[in-house]
Amino acid sequence: MPKYLVIVESPAKAKTIKKFLGKNYEVIASNGHVRDLPKSTLGIDIENDFEPKYITIRGKGEVLAALRKAVKKADKVYLATDPDREGEAISWHLYHSLKLENKKCSRITFNEITKTAVKDSIKNAREIDMNLVDAQQARRVLDRIVGYQISPILWAKIKRGLSAGRVQSVALRLICDREEEISLFIPQEYWSLEALLHVKGSKKPLAAKFVGDKDQKLEIHSKEEMDRLLAELDGKEFQVDSVKVSERLKKGPLPFTTSTLQQDASSKLNFAPQKTMRIAQQLYEGVNIKGKGNVGLITYLRTDSTRISEEADAAAKEYIAEHYGQEYIGTGNIAKKDDKKVQDAHEAIRPTYMENSPVSIKEELSRDQFRLYQLIWNRFMASRMSSAKYENTSVKIAAGDYRFTATASKIVFDGFLSVYNINNEKSEGNVMLKSIDKDTELSLSEFDPKQHFTQPPAHYTEASLVKTLEEFGIGRPSTYAPTISTIVARRYVVKEKKNLYVTELGESVNQMMKKGFETIVDVNFTAMMEGLLDMVEEGKVRWKSVIENFYPDFEIAVKNAEQELEKIKIEDEVTDVICDQCGRNMVVKYGPYGKFLACPGFPDCRNTKPHFEKVGIPCPICGGEVVLKKTKKGRKYYGCENNPECEFMSWQKPSTVKCEKCGSYMIEKGKKLVCSNKECGFVCGLPEEKENLSEEAIAK
Repeated sequence: MPKYLVIVESPAKAKTIKKFLGKNYEVIASNGHVRDLPKSTLGIDIENDFEPKYITIRGKGEVLAALRKAVKKADKVYLATDPDREGEAISWHLYHSLKLENKKCSRITFNEITKTAVKDSIKNAREIDMNLVDAQQARRVLDRIVGYQISPILWAKIKRGLSAGRVQSVALRLICDREEEISLFIPQEYWSLEALLHVKGSKKPLAAKFVGDKDQKLEIHSKEEMDRLLAELDGKEFQVDSVKVSERLKKGPLPFTTSTLQQDASSKLNFAPQKTMRIAQQLYEGVNIKGKGNVGLITYLRTDSTRISEEADAAAKEYIAEHYGQEYIGTGNIAKKDDKKVQDAHEAIRPTYMENSPVSIKEELSRDQFRLYQLIWNRFMASRMSSAKYENTSVKIAAGDYRFTATASKIVFDGFLSVYNINNEKSEGNVMLKSIDKDTELSLSEFDPKQHFTQPPAHYTEASLVKTLEEFGIGRPSTYAPTISTIVARRYVVKEKKNLYVTELGESVNQMMKKGFETIVDVNFTAMMEGLLDMVEEGKVRWKSVIENFYPDFEIAVKNAEQELEKIKIEDEVTDVICDQCGRNMVVKYGPYGKFLACPGFPDCRNTKPHFEKVGIPCPICGGEVVLKKTKKGRKYYGCENNPECEFMSWQKPSTVKCEKCGSYMIEKGKKLVCSNKECGFVCGLPEEKENLSEEAIAK
C-alpha cells in the first residue's frame, strides 16, 4: 500500500511523475481547480472585507471523492500543482477541500518534469506560500468585480452577451487606437535613387544608393526635387571615394519566455497563442517516447525569465561541442533582471534533456508538437552558441559634391545561425565589392529613380499584441493567450491573415468603456495594478488592501455609468426593400453579428436578408450605390450594390471628389482626402475646408 500521495493537476503529468517515484507513491490528478467563485452570482462579500465565497466546481464531486479516499490511506500528502500563482492557489483549494489541516501535507514544485527535479522537490518540500495564493486571489477578485459589474451595463446599453474585463478591455482599446491611427494616417511622398555603374572588367552593374552630399544625408520628397538632383548629376564622373571593410558580430537570441515563444510560434508556425500554450503544456507534462515511457520534454511554459540553470548550460555546451565543434560554444546570451516587470520565478523555456533532439524523437510527436519542440530546442541551443561573424564591405562613391554608397555583407562564420536563423539572414549585397579599390574605374550606365510613400502603422497581429501587452506590463505570461481568445470569441475583433481588426461591436464596446470607465481601460493604470499584484506576491502589500483602494472609485464609476451612459437603441428602420415572401417593406434589425433585414411580419413571416447601408456616394466604376458591407469575419468595407457584376471595393470610405492629378477617386482619411491610386499619392483637404478646389475636382 502506498505511503505517500502526490496530487498533480493533469493525468499526463501524473503518468510522467509516477515512473520517477517508487511503489510507495500514489500519483493522482485533480484535473485543475476544484473550487472557484460561483458563476451565477458575484461571489464576493463586498460588505465583509471583500471575502470571496468559494464553492466546489460542478462536476468535481467524483474527483474529490477519489482524492479523499486516497488521502485517508496515505501517511503524507504532497501537493505538486504547477509552480506559479495559479498552481499555488489550486494547492491551497485542495488543502481546504480535502481537509488536510490534520494531515501531514507539504507543497512541492519543480520547473521541469525530470527524475532529478521531482526527487529534489520532495527533499525540499515546503508549506503553501500564502503570498502566491493571495496574489492569485487578488487578481481573481479584481477581475470578478470588474467583469460582473460592468458587463450588465453593456447588456443594458448595447446588447446582452457582452463582457468587459480588467485586461481584455485594455487589449481591445489598444487595437481600436491602432485602427484609428491607421485610418487617420496621411501618406508622405519620398523618393530613392540608385545609380547603376559599370565597373571596368565586370559584366554585372554595381548598384549604388544615393545618400546625400559630402556634408550630410539628404532626403528627396518630390518628383521636382528628384528632377533637380538628376539635372545636377548630369555629366558628373563617378569615383571611388573610400572602401571600408569591417567585422560585425551578431549575438544569439535569448532563450524563450512565454511571450517570445508565443510571438515566434505565431510568426514562424502560424500558431495562435492559445494553441501554442496548449501544445507547450503537452510537451511539459510528458509525451510517450519509445523505450523511455512518458517524458517531460520542456521546462515550465509560463515564465518571463531568460535565466538558465548552470546544469542546463553545461549540458547544452557539452552537446554543442560534440555535435558542432568547440568553436560553436558561446558564453551564453543572458539578459540581466533589470526590469521591475520581470518576476524571474522560473527558468526560461528550454528542453529538459539535450539528447532528445527534435529529429531523434520526431516519430513520437504529432506534427504540431514536433514543430513547436523543434522551435524551442533550436532557440535554446542558439542561445548557448557563439556569435555569427559577418564581413561588411562599404564603398563610398563620389559624383561631384554628391555621395552614393554600395554595401555587401558576407557571413564568414555562421555560429548560432547553424541552428536558428532569426530573419533568414544570408550573405547579401554587391558580390563584386570585394574586388573594388580606390583606383577602380566607374562609369554610369543609368539612374533608377523610384517613388515611395510612407506606410501607416501595421495592424496588430496576435504576436505583436502579446509583445505590446508585455512591454506595457499588462497581464502576465499566463494571461496573454486567454485575453486574446476572449476578445476574438466575443467578436470584438476578427482575425484575417494574422491581422486583428476591430468590428463594429468592438468599437461600440470600446467607446462605452472609454466614456464610462476611463481608468479601467487606461494602459498605465492597468500596469500599475499588475505591479501591486507583484507586491502582494512579494509579501509587501495585503491583497485586500489592493481591493479596498480600488473599489470606492470603481463603485462611483459604475453608478455614474448606469445613470449617464446613453443606451444604444436599435430602431426598426423601414427600408425600401420588399419582402419577396409577403410583400411588406423589410426593416433593419440588429443581431449578434450586426445589422440585417427582417420582415416586420414575424413570426408569420421569418424572411431575412443581409443589410447593406448606403453611404450616399456613387460607385466610381459603374455609378451604382456604394454600400457599407462586412466580410465573413465582421470587418467593414465599402463595395458596390451591383456586386458581383461590379468589382469595386475599398477599405476606406470613398469620396465624390476626383483626384486632380490622375482622375482616380479619393478616399477620406480624417480631415484629408487621399488619392486611392497608391502610385499617385495626391492629398488635399475635404471640400468644405479647401475653398480653392476646382469645379472638376468636386464633380461626381
